[in-house]
Amino acid sequence: MSTPSFSIITATYNARETVADTMRAIALQGYERKEHIIQDGGSVDGTLREIDSHVSENVRVESAPDAGVYDAFNKGLARASGDVIAFIGADDKYEGDQVFKDVAAVFADPSIDMVFGDVLLVRRNNPSRIVRYYQSSSFSGLASLARGFMPAHTATFVRRAVYDRVGWFDTSYRIAGDFEWFVRAFRDCPPKFVHLPKPLVRMRTGGLSSRGIGSAWRVTVEFQRACRSNGVRAGYARLLARLPLKAIELVHGRLFHPAHGSSTLD
Repeated sequence: MSTPSFSIITATYNARETVADTMRAIALQGYERKEHIIQDGGSVDGTLREIDSHVSENVRVESAPDAGVYDAFNKGLARASGDVIAFIGADDKYEGDQVFKDVAAVFADPSIDMVFGDVLLVRRNNPSRIVRYYQSSSFSGLASLARGFMPAHTATFVRRAVYDRVGWFDTSYRIAGDFEWFVRAFRDCPPKFVHLPKPLVRMRTGGLSSRGIGSAWRVTVEFQRACRSNGVRAGYARLLARLPLKAIELVHGRLFHPAHGSSTLD
């Protein structure tokens, strides 16, 4: 069986300071069958000039106003041609140059629909400093989602056929559209998945879902709405119970790389 082609989608908006790191990390992957789709929301800070200075033959750029990140994701999906789809933020980069090869090796089994790994959350202004290790190994499907646990979306690779079956992102969500998509995906015909037990992505802190207690509550509200609208029982108490586990991940992050001392991915 031939190796799958990958479409990596990045939604950008005023990401001039970080987007080049993301682009370089994809360009350096030791894997030929890939395209990087950049869906820009109309940046005004020089992001497009920065993108243009790093464009290669595998990069596809479009810039137009959008209705938020999940609208941008959907526009990227409409442009994607790969067998496998992944999303990575303009603040993120892949960990090492073998990520695509490792993921493609799992997809050599045609029964596998989804592959995901772990994420290192790092200081925004010092990406070498790890502050949290987001581990996806405990994810078991719908039961995990009902408790507010999902695989790290930025480290998740999904066959296009799953999107064809499940549909795209619900743009009425501001923070948890990826969570709602996972709930839909695992509700009726759960995809067969494999967890790679290692970090695939290094993610800067400071995104929409990692801005303190108020953000954690807004995420929880959207999680509960996503479950309820898809017929999955998940009360607020059950969803909020996930939050203390972040402290464990923070400790794990320090232990993972003690030389660097001492968000959310929810």
